[in-house]
Amino acid sequence: MFDFTLSTSEEICAELGRRLRARRLMQEWSQLELAQRAGLSVGTIKNMEGKGQASLESFVQVVAALGLADDLGELFRIKMVSIAAMEQAEKANRQRAPRRSSK
Repeated sequence: MFDFTLSTSEEICAELGRRLRARRLMQEWSQLELAQRAGLSVGTIKNMEGKGQASLESFVQVVAALGLADDLGELFRIKMVSIAAMEQAEKANRQRAPRRSSK
């Protein structure tokens, strides 16, 4: 099993590329078919799968084309593991009120 916490960013990108390739193959799509469904070039798909290189926008387009967009919903969601974490999350959502105008 791949350990994201002990991996470099390059290793993580390569692993994500491999996983996207595996999902494409499970759906029995060629790289050309995925590229067309995602609105990208075949070269972009090859770079993503082979080298783990793509823009964030291209990555999201491929994820959506593969029907995996719901999986993105849990990324970076703040997990409430304690009351202190809940309080910190609440502070992160707060915004300053506009200044009162002095008359």
